[in-house]
Amino acid sequence: MKSLDLAKSIRLDVVEMTSLGNSSHVASGLSIADILAVLYSNVMIYKPDNPVWVQRDRFILSKGHAGAAVYSALARSGFFDPVELKTHCGDGSRLSGHVSHKGVPGVEFSTGSLGHGLGVGCGMAFQLKRSAGQQRVFVVLSDGECDEGSVWEAALFASHHKLNNLVAIIDYNKLQSIKTISETLALEPFRDKWESFGWKVLEVDGHDHDVLTTALVGKSDNAPTVVIAHTTKGKGVSFMENSVLWHYRSPQGIEFSNAIDELQNS
Repeated sequence: MKSLDLAKSIRLDVVEMTSLGNSSHVASGLSIADILAVLYSNVMIYKPDNPVWVQRDRFILSKGHAGAAVYSALARSGFFDPVELKTHCGDGSRLSGHVSHKGVPGVEFSTGSLGHGLGVGCGMAFQLKRSAGQQRVFVVLSDGECDEGSVWEAALFASHHKLNNLVAIIDYNKLQSIKTISETLALEPFRDKWESFGWKVLEVDGHDHDVLTTALVGKSDNAPTVVIAHTTKGKGVSFMENSVLWHYRSPQGIEFSNAIDELQNS
């Protein structure tokens, strides 16, 4: 599937899944739809019919609360039947609200408590590099997650070991839980921080598929790469965009209908 088509499908799925499951984090899923679409359509090497293929690239969603978007990307990429997406957050469903690898093909690691994904990605990248593998590891983090000290410990480790097979992608949508990033715990100068930790840093429009593709296919010679992707929380649904309300709110009734209509006609 072309990345633009996949991004649209992810957004429609996320709105429907969070509505059916009466669950949170619809805006967080919409925020990373383009990043996931580019990774699964244009960048990563994988086999949907063999999710544990040794030569596959690895993907970790460190901001596990946006799991609906990853489930959609996997289903639309052939890992499992998209019909199952309708069970998201339902009793007995394997598609839990925070992304889980338990029984879900294509999910490498369960996440939810913030700050762990990059460290796990470092471990994967370190072992792959030791075994001379060509596989790459991609980790999507939230901007608010970068308040966690464990993120920066992992950043030090990756730089020290020159993990050029590791790419961190920051969903920099500037909103965190119930406030803006700048009000909660300011990250700026964000680029300077990563550079001082020895990373190759790219800043891009997180919704531009051509720019994202160029940034993500490239590989650094001797350093890990971080892509600071400037995004809009709730991207694609006008009344959800840049609104902290939709970090936890579930789209129901007329709000659900309006969101679906807007996405279908975009």
